[in-house]
Amino acid sequence: MTLPKSMTAVEISEPGGPGVLRAATRPVPHPGHGQILIRVEWAGVNRPDALQRAGAYAPPPGASDLPGLETAGTVAALGPGVSQWAIGDRVCALLPGGGYGEYVATPAAHALPVPRGMGLREAACLPETFFTVWSNVFMRGGLRAGERFLVHGGSSGIGTTAIQLGQVFGARVFATAGSAEKCRACGDLGAERAINYRDEDFVEVMRAEGGANLILDMVGGGYIPRNVKALADEGRLVQIAFLSGPRVELNFAQLMVRRLTVTGSTLRPQSDLAKTRIAEELRVHVWPHLESGRIAPVMDSEFALTDAADAHARMEGGEHVGKIVLKVA
Repeated sequence: MTLPKSMTAVEISEPGGPGVLRAATRPVPHPGHGQILIRVEWAGVNRPDALQRAGAYAPPPGASDLPGLETAGTVAALGPGVSQWAIGDRVCALLPGGGYGEYVATPAAHALPVPRGMGLREAACLPETFFTVWSNVFMRGGLRAGERFLVHGGSSGIGTTAIQLGQVFGARVFATAGSAEKCRACGDLGAERAINYRDEDFVEVMRAEGGANLILDMVGGGYIPRNVKALADEGRLVQIAFLSGPRVELNFAQLMVRRLTVTGSTLRPQSDLAKTRIAEELRVHVWPHLESGRIAPVMDSEFALTDAADAHARMEGGEHVGKIVLKVA
């Protein structure tokens, strides 16, 4: 495949709001050892992209400064040492950055085949959310069949993924959302109970059920002590973001007396080996459910690559249900 020397990309001109995203011409990257070069068809839009745009989430050393943490497309070139992929393979991949461009390089072990029967548009929504949910809910949080699982932000990309995975693996899933429409969407995906946090107290709801065995939270702030109250004895709280802030006063005596676990992680700073392990687990445990149609990404809207600012405004407006994608090629 003959590769161009330059490509269209969307870069962050300076820290700020969606308007700082600008179309630019960049050199096509070259895949390093163990990497593949992907010709990007679609790119997912995620909260970390907005944090990076605002100057609050710097790329790790050596990563592209372009936003974009997940993509789907075709393999355009192989770096030295890559044998598991061939040029022309259809893949979706977790990226260290650079998804908002026509080509992107990423470790070959962080790519997965596009599930049979799924288009590239939908496949671009898989890596960031499925890597995040699987590693936090199942690998770190240890969710088991029959447990009560509370998902905050149930209508988000992470939330819709967590509800489906929890349900398909036998958990009793509860979710919070901010409108009747979003609560209906959570119920349609398999949540046993969707709690409109504007009208109901999720602490009271969960305590009436015996408490949550596992809570997945991206809100933080004042939710943290409320989450602790909502947990069952020996319950686990997994924190993956802090939309309402990371600082709060917490009585740790509750953790000791009730034997609670508070943990969490962010995906991007983890090692290549850690991400490879997550990819391998997804291939074995989750990809068959995607190929059977038992679970699928929930799609909200699509924008052209050069309209990435509008995509960010849509995401930050909070009205979306599911994933937002950019059409690149």
